[in-house]
Amino acid sequence: YLIFNEGYSATAGEDWVRPALCEEALRLGRILAELAPNEPEVHGLLALMELHASRLRARVGLSGEPVLLLEQDRSRWDRLLIRRGLAALDRAERLGDAMGPYTLQAAIAACHARAATAAETDWPRITALYDAVAQLAPSPVVELNRAVAVGMAFGPAAGLDLVDALVPEPSLKGYHLLPAVRGDLLRKLGRSEEARAEFERAASLTQNARERELLQQRAAECAAEGMAG
Repeated sequence: YLIFNEGYSATAGEDWVRPALCEEALRLGRILAELAPNEPEVHGLLALMELHASRLRARVGLSGEPVLLLEQDRSRWDRLLIRRGLAALDRAERLGDAMGPYTLQAAIAACHARAATAAETDWPRITALYDAVAQLAPSPVVELNRAVAVGMAFGPAAGLDLVDALVPEPSLKGYHLLPAVRGDLLRKLGRSEEARAEFERAASLTQNARERELLQQRAAECAAEGMAG
């Protein structure tokens, strides 16, 4: 899964995604699922990778720029990989009495896969699934993801309250997605100048050139909104 994650969202360098790494991780995951057909979390992990891989083409624009989930052209999602992912998730759910962390994360990915448009995403269910992940495998990063879901389901102010509580967390001190998420929520609340500062901080922390450009663009948009306001 670490191999897959590096391919899905490269931590450094010029490229936003590295599809070859995702393909290798998927190949290994499919082999593992054949070798351990009765292990629910093996199928949960495979489902998670298949569903995330289905979005790879849509994650990159014509010039190689990042395209975030809610802005993606869903017609570019790979329907075969979605079917494979949903089938693996179904197998994981049937094999296990309770969903493990990988299966829960796959269920979150399935919520996105089943939504024809971003507006149709079942954010309350995603929030509930993140609650379950936090119970089984608690971490500050899980809490940050949960805050995003809460912000989408119940409004940016609710999400920002959760993110603000994570700001003192030592393990997130250099994690660029913390200020990136905070910037997004502040922007939705009309606090453009604060959002600009957060996006600039996030841009300074990321090691990925494409992601840095995206965050700098967000900061510039906030600056323009602040001047207009």
